[in-house]
Amino acid sequence: MKDRPAFLALVAASALFGITFVVVKDAIASLPPFNFVGWRFLLGAAVLLIVARPRGRTMWRDGTIGGLLLVAGFGFQTEGLLTTGAANSGLITGLYVVLTPLVAVGWNRLSGPASISGRVLLGTAVAFGGFFLLTDGFQPVVGDMLTVLAAVAFAVHIVFLSRLAHRHRLVAFTALQLAVTSAGAFVIAAVKEGIQLPGTDVVTALVITGLGASAGGFLLQIWAQSRVGAETTAIVLALEPAFAAGTAAIVTGTNLSGRGWVGAGLILMAIFLVLSATERPEVESEATSPH
Repeated sequence: MKDRPAFLALVAASALFGITFVVVKDAIASLPPFNFVGWRFLLGAAVLLIVARPRGRTMWRDGTIGGLLLVAGFGFQTEGLLTTGAANSGLITGLYVVLTPLVAVGWNRLSGPASISGRVLLGTAVAFGGFFLLTDGFQPVVGDMLTVLAAVAFAVHIVFLSRLAHRHRLVAFTALQLAVTSAGAFVIAAVKEGIQLPGTDVVTALVITGLGASAGGFLLQIWAQSRVGAETTAIVLALEPAFAAGTAAIVTGTNLSGRGWVGAGLILMAIFLVLSATERPEVESEATSPH
């Protein structure tokens, strides 16, 4: 890597994204999931809106759709953390990299024939095997299945962005999506949980996830991507599940079983198989990480 600062920035972004799984796992013991998502993304949106503000009807339309997809993704992910571990959540969320090419093919077939490479199919099969081992032979807890739905929502979001993000200023477009995510989460929270103010015990978690990961990690990613390109960005950001599993082991003292570590390894292998097989336009979309 010739541009070492950019590479290190991407590794830092991956770490910020990865450690959030442990942080969120602890925080939602005090603040219900959709309340947490609402406050987290409100902070992230506020910071990015200082940098750039959305303008134009098209940006507002596309940003609203993108934000609603993020509401689904982060809602399922955070709700899932109530009954699954942070390591499992991070690894299963990483399946979005495998699912994205499949969603893209389905999207493309709406307008004509579309094909998928053998390496992507192999990666999908490897990921399927990894999930089998990680969830103890398809006996997953509810949280695991909710996290799969989150990965699907993130994959749809990525494909959606790949068609539309180039039309908009990136920071403003992302700020709008974060704001919509926050608003949508608060609406669901009002119906499902009741709106709650965050207590002092979750302030640190909100700062880490809202400012550190959603805003800080994203800005690190954009800066680095402008220097090294989307392909390198996507590959380095695939380190996120590894950071999630490692952080869970270090912070909580809980480790995956031997079977689980093999499953985790297979999922990470599948991610890199798919990334190496993905054509540049699709990798461009994958570089917009769902965090």
